[in-house]
Amino acid sequence: MNYYETVFILTPVLSDAQMKEAVEKFKTFLQQEGAEIINEENWGLRKLAYPIDKKSTGFYNLLEFKAEPSVIAKLEVNFRRDERVIRFLTFRMDKYAIEYAAKRRSMKSKEGKEN
Repeated sequence: MNYYETVFILTPVLSDAQMKEAVEKFKTFLQQEGAEIINEENWGLRKLAYPIDKKSTGFYNLLEFKAEPSVIAKLEVNFRRDERVIRFLTFRMDKYAIEYAAKRRSMKSKEGKEN
């Protein structure tokens, strides 16, 4: 199994509940395919670098997971079929990216404990 990270942008016209439901849909799909979700981050509504489908903002979400390579093609088909997703990017993490992600998660957890 390889480590993967996927970032996808959801259309800004969704309500908060619709956005969370869309994220849950993709998490559930991954778990049904035998993937192990390592980390999930909701980056919130952010400005896009350039307009996509006449939209200038979108809900950014990040998922880190361990999965077989065959799962990625199925996941990306689901991203393409879902009209709520306006962009996505999935990549396999090398050992350096895995180390960096672990450090980032630990730093984030320390910040959360201090507050």
